Amino acid sequence: METGSKIPLSHSLWSPHDTVKDVAESLGIALPEEAAKNLAMDVEYRIHEILETAIKFMRHSKRKLLMTTDINHALKVLNIEPLYGYDNSQPLVFKEALVGAGGQTLYYIDDNEIEFEKLINQELPKVPRQATFTAHWLAIEGVQPMVPQNPLPSEIKSLPPILRGATSSMLGSDILADESKDSESSKEKKVTEKETEVKPLVKHVLSKELKLYFDKVVEVLISTESEKEILKNAALNSLKNDPGLHQLVPYFIQFVAEQITNQLRNIEVLSTMLEVISALVDNKTIFLDPYVHALMPCILTLLLAKRIGPVLKDLDDIENQELLKNQLAVREFAAILLEHIIKVYGSSYSTLRPRVTRTLLRALLDSLKPIGTHYGALLGLKNMGNEVIKLVLIGNLKVWWKSVVEDGTKSEFEKGILLSTTIDILRSLKVTNEDDISIDSEINNEIKDKLKDRLGDKLSNAILEQDDAYEIIRGLFFGEIVV
Repeated sequence: METGSKIPLSHSLWSPHDTVKDVAESLGIALPEEAAKNLAMDVEYRIHEILETAIKFMRHSKRKLLMTTDINHALKVLNIEPLYGYDNSQPLVFKEALVGAGGQTLYYIDDNEIEFEKLINQELPKVPRQATFTAHWLAIEGVQPMVPQNPLPSEIKSLPPILRGATSSMLGSDILADESKDSESSKEKKVTEKETEVKPLVKHVLSKELKLYFDKVVEVLISTESEKEILKNAALNSLKNDPGLHQLVPYFIQFVAEQITNQLRNIEVLSTMLEVISALVDNKTIFLDPYVHALMPCILTLLLAKRIGPVLKDLDDIENQELLKNQLAVREFAAILLEHIIKVYGSSYSTLRPRVTRTLLRALLDSLKPIGTHYGALLGLKNMGNEVIKLVLIGNLKVWWKSVVEDGTKSEFEKGILLSTTIDILRSLKVTNEDDISIDSEINNEIKDKLKDRLGDKLSNAILEQDDAYEIIRGLFFGEIVV
């Protein structure tokens, strides 16, 4: 390197060569030019590294002003001792002074001077309390123990019912009130509690548009005027396709439950309520999982209720028979909805299918139930799947037909409906005959005896009279014997 060459300056505003030389001279160290240059480059690299790390802390803090805390965090991350004496609580005040003969301006931070005697004589700050923890039983199995930390029973009774969390009856009398008090004090207490208005913590607020929509839809759905049939279809289509109705779901379910409870004799209203449930289930924008427990009683009521529609006494009359078929059509619709809900929400509720199956079987084997209940139970078990038919229904058909149908008070018309429904359910299990063999040669006496032993004489003879008896029997005994 030439002796007359000048050390190149850095990209910063200060000269690292001069700074390093000045620091070395103040320490009594004589540095060569090359060593000063290399050392100055390393110092500048370290400064840039600290600044880049501090800027990262500044950006993560969502700030645009670099602070001393960012520098201290950067120094800690880089394993460098932080700088002391700088605080962000007060802004830095810079003052200027003239240095040297040329009048060069020097800016410095003005430090506050504190008198030592004043610092010694002032009062010491209070020592903070040490954090301690204690434990006690608030209640053991609902009973509050008598410990100093818990309030006394007399103190609890002196508090208002709302503050102590007491349960109040519909008349406003406190259940936990002391019965030993005289009648006058109890009357005064009732009056004061009646005047107290308890507001719920969470209030469900609906917009005026949703309230108006709900009122109009409910009015159209319960209307019996023929002119509003088009509006009823439009309302059901809106429930099926419109988004943004999730807030109204609990209100519609409550409306359906009330109508089913109060209008069990009105077939039209019951059919409309099932259509409302179907529309809500088909609406893909509505999350119905939390409301399945409220929908199931509505569907099972229309499927298994003793009486829906008008009471029919004489079923030999053709008009009454048509009315009975209309009632059974409502139960068929309810069975279809039950199948759909179990398929869609059965995975979310693991106990839904077995609980419904148990309810249907209990209704089927009850000899005091009318034909509508037995018909709905048969349809419900059929829609639960082939496994339920094989494991639950077929094993109880013989006992059911003997004790419920034959020994009951059902008419021949009702028995015919139940018999045809049972055969249709067994037909759903049939296995197609792959070999072109005559049916009479395949159904031998041994198979007929096994069929009668499983289903009884009446059901066996009815199956043997069917044109597809061979396929029905193959499905009935599939996997057990070779038919």
